Order: sequence, then structure tokens, then C-alpha cells
Amino acid sequence: MKTFKDKNYWAIILGGSSGLGLATAKKLAKHGLNICVIHRNSRMQEAAIQAAFETIKQDDIEFKAYNIDAFKPEKREEVILELKVLFKDHQKVKVLVHSVAKGNLKPMVSQDKPVLKNDDFALTINTMAISLYDWTKALFNANLFAKDARIISFTSEGNTKAWQNYAAVSAAKVTLEALTRNIALEFAPFGIKANCIQAGVTDTASLRLIPGSETIIEHTLKRNPNKRLTQPEDIANVVYLLCKDEASWITGTVIPVDGGEHLS
Repeated sequence: MKTFKDKNYWAIILGGSSGLGLATAKKLAKHGLNICVIHRNSRMQEAAIQAAFETIKQDDIEFKAYNIDAFKPEKREEVILELKVLFKDHQKVKVLVHSVAKGNLKPMVSQDKPVLKNDDFALTINTMAISLYDWTKALFNANLFAKDARIISFTSEGNTKAWQNYAAVSAAKVTLEALTRNIALEFAPFGIKANCIQAGVTDTASLRLIPGSETIIEHTLKRNPNKRLTQPEDIANVVYLLCKDEASWITGTVIPVDGGEHLS
């Protein structure tokens, strides 16, 4: 059964060409949500990404993809204007998913590597956190949200734990969670719910970019009660659950989805 079939709902996924975002796009499409992916990829990656998008289209839903810089206000406005025309008055955004991984993974102190500077923090926090508010507000102003809309973003255990080279991203995750709570509070009168999923260590391209990722993986396999890494599909499943009518009373939360990894 397709939960959202024929309901004229869309999911907008920021960062939906790989990892958690792509898995979420596939999951939501299987349940009848139309999909709009905002991504930024090079021409070298285009063939693989288009192949993934073709599998999503096979679920008999409407699909749009924009390979743009999602953090430029003028690009965001162009997309929203185009969607407004496409939707007319009968289609709405049911869910906005923020799956952006664009930040600086530099050390604070180093003799031979570039170190974190103010600009590195500003870029990381803007792209990985404040952009959630920018897109939420822009969609809200354009009157594109459904009456019972869901805003979902992804955080990590680096929100409370200090990891080497993760300071800028950690600061962004904490900001993302703070924004989620305030969006949940201030947009509640308009039927909008906002939650963060705290994903366990997930074997994605983003994880591989973190210096020492092999050590993180090895440690996780030992401490996770289920003795495996989190899969993108695990996270996508919970995004889907949070979109259902039965989840309408969940808002302003950070939900661990990690097979119990956070317990130890």
C-alpha cells in the first residue's frame, strides 16, 4: 500500500543524490510521494546519479532534480518559483528533508595541515544548519507547505562528543538541532512539525571524508549492540515513519536511530 498515493504531496530533499538523502528519496517515492531533489554534483558523477534517479522514477511518481548551489538565495528562489508554477494550487510540500554534508573537516591545531578559521566555521554552519531555516522560510513564504508538513534533518553523535577534526561540523549539528526546536515551536500554529534524526555511524561517502574514519568504523562495530553500522535505509525508514499521520504529535525532538549505538 502506498501511503501517500494520489494525495498530491511532494518531498523536497536537500542533498538527495547520495547517502541518507538518496535512500530517503527512494523510500518516500515507494510510498507515493512525488520527489524533488536539490543536489550539487560534478559532471563526472552525473551518470551514476541519473541512474539512481531513474530507479526512483519507476515508482510512478512525479520527479524533479536541480543540480544547483542550494545555498545561493537566487537559486533557491528560482526553484521555488518553478515549483509554485508546477504545483499550481493542488499540490503541496509534505516533507522537507535536510541531508546536506558540506563542511570543513580541519583540525584546530596542526604543524603541517591547514587549521580551522572563522570562515570555515561560518561556511559549515551556514550550509549544514542555517540553510534548513532558509529553505523552511522560503517555502513557507511561498505558501507551499501542506497543512500537516514535516521538516526532518540529520544530526550525529558529534553533537555532544568531541571528535578530531569535527569541530566545525559539530558546531553546525548543534545549531541545526537548536533551529529544529525553534522551527517546531514557532511554526506549530501552521501545522509544521520539525525533528532531527541522530543517525548512527553510517558508511557513506561523507563518513569516508572524516580523517580516521576507519578507526571510527572499527570502534562502532564493537560498541553497537547489534554489531553493525547504520545503513542509509535504516534512516530512510524512520523519515517515512515521521511523515505518517500517526507521527503528527512528534515535534521538536532529536531521535537516535542507531541500533542502540548511543547506549554505550
